[in-house]
Amino acid sequence: MTPADSLRNLGVRATSNGGELRVWSEHAESIELCIFDHTDPNWIVRTVAMVRDSHNVWVGRTRTLTPGRRYGIRVTGPAGPTHAFHPEKTLVDPYARGLARVGPDQWQSTMVDGGFDWAGAVKPNTPLDHTVVYEAHVRGLSKLSPAMPAELRGTYAGLAHESTIAYLKNLGVTAVELLPVQSFVSEQRLIKQGLSNYWGYNTFNFFTPHADYATQASQSEGPEAVLREFKGMVKLLHEAGLEVILDVVYNHTAEEGPAGPVSSLRGIDNATYYRQNAQGHYIDVTGCGNTVNFGHEVPMRLVLDSLRYWANEVQIDGFRFDLAATLGRNGDVHYTPDHPLLTAIRDDPALAGVKLIAEPWDVGMGGWQTGNFPSGWSEWNDRYRDRMRSFWLTDVAAVRRNATSDSGIGRFASRLAGSANTFSLERGPLASLNFITAHDGFTMADLTAYDVKHNVGNGESNRDGTNDNNSFNHGVEGPTRDVTVLATRRRAMRNLLGTLLLSAGVPMLTAGDEFGRSQRGNNNAYCHDSELTWLDWDFDDWQQDLHRVTRQLLALRRENPALRPVRFGRTGQTTPSASQMDWYNAAGASMSESDWNSPRERTLQYLAASTPEHEDFNRILLIVHGLETPVEVTLPLHTGVSGYTVLWDSSHDDIREVVSSYAPGARLTVGGTSMLLLRAEGAQA
Repeated sequence: MTPADSLRNLGVRATSNGGELRVWSEHAESIELCIFDHTDPNWIVRTVAMVRDSHNVWVGRTRTLTPGRRYGIRVTGPAGPTHAFHPEKTLVDPYARGLARVGPDQWQSTMVDGGFDWAGAVKPNTPLDHTVVYEAHVRGLSKLSPAMPAELRGTYAGLAHESTIAYLKNLGVTAVELLPVQSFVSEQRLIKQGLSNYWGYNTFNFFTPHADYATQASQSEGPEAVLREFKGMVKLLHEAGLEVILDVVYNHTAEEGPAGPVSSLRGIDNATYYRQNAQGHYIDVTGCGNTVNFGHEVPMRLVLDSLRYWANEVQIDGFRFDLAATLGRNGDVHYTPDHPLLTAIRDDPALAGVKLIAEPWDVGMGGWQTGNFPSGWSEWNDRYRDRMRSFWLTDVAAVRRNATSDSGIGRFASRLAGSANTFSLERGPLASLNFITAHDGFTMADLTAYDVKHNVGNGESNRDGTNDNNSFNHGVEGPTRDVTVLATRRRAMRNLLGTLLLSAGVPMLTAGDEFGRSQRGNNNAYCHDSELTWLDWDFDDWQQDLHRVTRQLLALRRENPALRPVRFGRTGQTTPSASQMDWYNAAGASMSESDWNSPRERTLQYLAASTPEHEDFNRILLIVHGLETPVEVTLPLHTGVSGYTVLWDSSHDDIREVVSSYAPGARLTVGGTSMLLLRAEGAQA
């Protein structure tokens, strides 16, 4: 193994003798540092032969390598099935902090100074139990915003505009999770089809912000200005108390399959950076053409250095790792939760306090790993997503057809309470990143309006995108004027939002779901940079109502710590910050085994009392009813509870005028397919 300190300072840095470039390659025979003319991207004004040390680090120095200068490398190496050396190509430094566009999809590395005045802005360090993630696309969030100058729309500066920040603060989220903003390019297939990669899951470089999301002024000024605009965005969001989480794609790169472009890692050391067999055939567990080889220390170091840069130099608060199971595959391509990269990311002092969120799967053998990441990581909980969609949508559709629902209340309750059947006692409920929707799939409104996907506009004859949506159109496919269908869809959206924001775990809200954004049934809109994917800020009345409900739910989550347990409780013990949970059926009696297991039982009362550690004592009652016919519920008699006050009722578009209190043991009618949240009055028992 290479000593860790031998891999220090890879990339470019300024020294007293000018710029120094350090590049790792085990199999290269020679590497040249190329310095380009300031104005002519095709004119190399200086070449420097780089010198190899005993640890396969190649070093080149020249006084002409200064901030603002464009540079590249040319690498010569042996032929062979695992190699892809092309000495005629000028490659991008994997550690480049700046990129300059020099032609259509042509980039050159640029040295940047990186200086920035943070003016005292610091990371908010929001506790995980108080965190509400808002997944958004930089361009899509503000592209249609009427509240800012046109030149800022769809940019980093637009995300940091006072109107955007005011909206996010007013909504009540605490962190913005940005779809990929590390430099990316569109796949060759999309370019040939005249389409583009809108989502950005095709990373070109792990250290540079995507230039196309900067304002035209910053793009014209160059990479330094693009980086400065990005840091300015982070600074303003931090000053507003909002965290910034980046969706990062380290599992593969934009070099695609073996026949793809040679732009960086492939031309530097294909045999090391990408997984392949002895015949040079790529082992692709990402479905994207290549897989970065995390069975080797150097690609692991590349990821760690990238994370350190973003977390410290750019002050990023957390990362969501795309296809994170790939990062945990060892030299035999098997996933293991104690993989040195996964544990190093968690334990690195330079990443202390950074939020780590895994997408816990990839497409390789044994690729589904939900619940199997190490302590210190949160995970996208697809089991939560599927169960909650089924309960409120496909189960309801089944009952309408006089069929038995997929399941009763038991499996729903386990997800509501933090998915203890998926995450270990030591990891607790905050290991579960709960979501109903994400960028990938139907929007929440489309879940209630479409039974099947409508992806013809993607150019793949509707073959792309999942067919397993757990959606229900409520009787009409797509748009309708039927007032009954529309009302039922709105109630379903309120139930989905209520479930998400009142569950134990860390909730993630997809941008636009708070007001019912639609993508017209497209569940894989990755290649649409258009009004289909941009947020439309011209709300109809029903959208304003839904937005108000979302704000109310987020406020209720903040105000009721019983909804936000940090730990799982232990039977017979009082565990600090682990809500005491009691479960009752519609009759107000403790749930029996048959209640839990019967597929026909669709009504539940969930009484949760906080076990205070940092906040005041709090107790809530959540009533869930999953049938379309109303039900009479008897409120539970519980020691210490003197009464119940209704806080929210999903059967109403707006309950601002509905204020009701009930005594324990009282009966009340719960509307069809609805949820009620009540505060349980009384002292801590």
